[in-house]
Amino acid sequence: MQALILAGGKGTRLRPLTVYTPKPIVPICNRPFLLYQIDTLRRAGITDITLSLSYQPNKIEQLLGDGSEYGVKLKYTVEPQPMGTAGAYKYAEDLIREQTVVFNGDILTDLDLKAVIREHNERKATATIVLTPVENPQDYGLVETENDGRIRRFLEKPKADEITCNTINAGTYILEPKVLDFLPAGENYSFEYGLFPDLLKRGEPFYAHIPPRTYWIDIGTPQRYLQVHADLLGGRVGRIHIKDRRGQFDAATVAEIDELSMIGDDCQIKPGAQIINSVLGPGCFVEERARVENSVIWPHTRIGTAAQVTGAIAGRGCHIGRSATVGPGSVLGDKTSLTDYTLT
Repeated sequence: MQALILAGGKGTRLRPLTVYTPKPIVPICNRPFLLYQIDTLRRAGITDITLSLSYQPNKIEQLLGDGSEYGVKLKYTVEPQPMGTAGAYKYAEDLIREQTVVFNGDILTDLDLKAVIREHNERKATATIVLTPVENPQDYGLVETENDGRIRRFLEKPKADEITCNTINAGTYILEPKVLDFLPAGENYSFEYGLFPDLLKRGEPFYAHIPPRTYWIDIGTPQRYLQVHADLLGGRVGRIHIKDRRGQFDAATVAEIDELSMIGDDCQIKPGAQIINSVLGPGCFVEERARVENSVIWPHTRIGTAAQVTGAIAGRGCHIGRSATVGPGSVLGDKTSLTDYTLT
């Protein structure tokens, strides 16, 4: 069995963080995001993984290499132009002529993938789509199912009086090789609007898997990027446990670092500084009496004396001046410099 991760997005909703860092490798608790998806696949015994790339592919390949460091075998394919989700799958067909797990490259989940594969095989399905329930279905495309789990129909962003269920596409699919033969070559083509309606028309055995109590989040906005950190630090993601919260760093004895926070290697934390429910990347420098709370700080950022950073994200190599205040919702791109006493 093989896997394909669709990791070609530009990450426009996460900008400015993704100007220099492709979304698939933005740090989540100081690990490249893609490693969490690779972990999910490896737990299910899948080690033959292809990454479908488009935006800054060299940075991703240089970071992850052949995958041997992570116990998997990674291959890469780069779209010549945007191909759409199903188009990217078709473009990679020379590498994936087996039963394939397909992941959207912006979803973090603790899904039990073994259970999905087992159910797919028991049903002799051509395709299985994983669904997840949401609180506000109007923001999404809904997927209706029959009592036996077969897909009935897709409802794209329904009005309030059209809502019949609360289950949405969770961005994980199990596809048999014959599906590739249903796809046009060299075209921009979508799973959601092209392939999936076509499978229903063809009468193929097309099923949903709705896992119980599974964590699911799209990391593609700053708000949700912060949320996934809070959930991981708080131990709210079932099969993903943060073990090493402390790297090798220097901290003054009178600095305050709570037990939830994660501190990368080579950080320096000066007297009176406070780090609360936050992640500091490697090489950060936090000066006297600075306070970082509910925030994510990327590597080599300096936070000045008595500065306050709350509910914010700072990219690589930023400088936050003395007594500056970086408030909730603020997102600083790489190498941003805030002068002393700045208010954001």
